[in-house]
Amino acid sequence: MNSRSEQEFIFLADRYLRNELNTAEKAAFEKYCDENPDKAEQLATHRLFLEQLREHADRQSLKETLASIANKHTAEQLSDKRQGAVIATLWNRFKINSLVAASVAIIAVFSTLWLSGYYKTIEKTTSNYSELKRDMNTVKRNVNAQNAVINSISSGQRNGDKSEGHFGATGFTLSANGYVVTNYHVVKDADSVHLQNNSGDVFRAKVIYIDPANDLALLHIGDSTFTPLKSVPYTFKEETSDLGEDVFTIGFPRDDVVYGQGYLSSQTGYAGDTTAYQISIPLNPGNSGGPLLDSRGNVIGIISGKQTGLDGASFAIKTDALLKSISAVSQDSLADKMVINKKNMLHGLARTEQVKRIQDYVYMVRVF
Repeated sequence: MNSRSEQEFIFLADRYLRNELNTAEKAAFEKYCDENPDKAEQLATHRLFLEQLREHADRQSLKETLASIANKHTAEQLSDKRQGAVIATLWNRFKINSLVAASVAIIAVFSTLWLSGYYKTIEKTTSNYSELKRDMNTVKRNVNAQNAVINSISSGQRNGDKSEGHFGATGFTLSANGYVVTNYHVVKDADSVHLQNNSGDVFRAKVIYIDPANDLALLHIGDSTFTPLKSVPYTFKEETSDLGEDVFTIGFPRDDVVYGQGYLSSQTGYAGDTTAYQISIPLNPGNSGGPLLDSRGNVIGIISGKQTGLDGASFAIKTDALLKSISAVSQDSLADKMVINKKNMLHGLARTEQVKRIQDYVYMVRVF
């Protein structure tokens, strides 16, 4: 079969494997393969090749990507005749066996990425991402160092009080009977956890569930002085929010509650993380674990990290991950049933009124 008819055969084989031939065309193609064993073998090889490609990526996208990279590789590596000769030889020798051809192309791709410094770029970019816990740990170390100095100065004064080092973050209410969520990195290795509300009341809390993979921790206030709250005014959105949507957060980057406003700048987090959003709100360590809400009063995320060197490039874990963590907790293991609010009482209110109603449900998380 000449080169043109071979191309026609490959074209028909593609249509046959995609089930695009009509009944008559399909019968004629199968008869042709039955009468020509070499073509039947070529069809089987082609089928295997396509199956292998489907396991890794969309075939058309891969072809376009490989073509683009191959062109760039050819231009940049033109002087390397030996490498070009090897690839050309392999291609000419194994053009019928498409799996081998694909392997050669993939080797060329990774060679190009390596020589172009792609992996060094990735390493540099990764170093620019900072979970807020790193900053928080710095705060913790500084507080402990300051307390050590104070204690050293106060040594010998028998009536002097020793200040125990602590650092703060944010948490917010899941259920009115004392269930709260914050980041896992906030409570990791903590000896004790206390929650302080906007009125200054402090309650001891217990970690009841951790989800390190999504940086989430669920807490329960077991303090006898705690009075259950009224119904939680916000709801938890399961669907992905729209790009550019107006969002805001309330947290404790300092001792007083602080409001921050911005917009949703990406539907994925750092390095394309689909479990997080990128947002345009400048954050500080104490914002960790705070709620991210949309204009209708839905919680859409939990503040988790930021990108160093870029003002306002911050990240929040999507509520879908939070709801999955909640569902993983056995209700039988809880002292009180955790009831997630389904009625939104913030929709349609002015932003200032929304903030007023939320404040009683947001806590400063003090970790000792």
